[in-house]
Amino acid sequence: MEMLILYIGFLLAAYAVIGNDVIQTLGTFLTSNDKTHWLILWAFASTILTVTLFYGWYFYNGDVSYNRLDKIPLPETLRWWHLLAPLTLLIITRLGIPVSTTFMILSVFSSQQIIEKMIIKSVYGYGLSVISAFLLYIIIAKRFESKKSIAKVNEAKQKKYWIFAQWVSTAFLWSQWLIQDFANIFVFLPRRLSIYEFIGSLLAILAIMAYLFKNRGGKIQEIVNQKVNTRNIRSATIIDFCYGMILFLYGNYNAIPMSTTWTFIGILAGREIAINYMLNKKQLKNSYKLIAKDFAKVNIGLAVSIFVVYIIQLIKEF
Repeated sequence: MEMLILYIGFLLAAYAVIGNDVIQTLGTFLTSNDKTHWLILWAFASTILTVTLFYGWYFYNGDVSYNRLDKIPLPETLRWWHLLAPLTLLIITRLGIPVSTTFMILSVFSSQQIIEKMIIKSVYGYGLSVISAFLLYIIIAKRFESKKSIAKVNEAKQKKYWIFAQWVSTAFLWSQWLIQDFANIFVFLPRRLSIYEFIGSLLAILAIMAYLFKNRGGKIQEIVNQKVNTRNIRSATIIDFCYGMILFLYGNYNAIPMSTTWTFIGILAGREIAINYMLNKKQLKNSYKLIAKDFAKVNIGLAVSIFVVYIIQLIKEF
């Protein structure tokens, strides 16, 4: 029974985490390459995922989480209530609400001290993302995000170097996101995977990705589509590079897991404010409303995860 819970938990967590978080790294990639067949995009992303997963497994002695689960041990006995977190996340994902999978999944297995550290790191990450994106787009908005500059890129049929740059930036961002979020996906499995567990889990994840790519990211993709110019390949490239650099520099500062969702929403928020401030001040009010709405959604995940942990603690007492 315990082994069944272990594998069901992994599959639920993998589907829910990838389904909820795919917009963070591949949302702009899918949007700006909407005319490219999904199999090509899937093969590209799958190759990077396979290499990143293998690197962690091989060089970290079977630990595909890159040591992010060192202080979050697998419980000696898994019970049915451990499935409440991925099930809740799965339901929220189907509703199209972007929540922090880190809080939702890892909080069930973490001590209060670790949860507090995850929240602090995530809050700082959100603030850093807002400020970084705002300052960056204050500088580049007129040159890269104005209607005139966008038209020039479109007239040139999105020059090959921008297409190349976007695929490179996506590869960089995707690998950095995976390093952060493998912990959420693999928290139900042993901290050191055998070769068979490694291959089996990889095949399961690739199958889940194929389904999501065929459906172009699902309902949560709407969050990316609502933002200014995200369908433009040049804009998508800049977003991906900015996000990837924050995960690389800040996310790898220590091995404490963090919410990549909060970081992503922060980047979109800072970008949206800067673009409208520089190019269309009349839309600033609407931008603030949209940003507040997105921020409220990600906080739902934190509130729900705390509630799920509370419920599990009550169940344990009976």
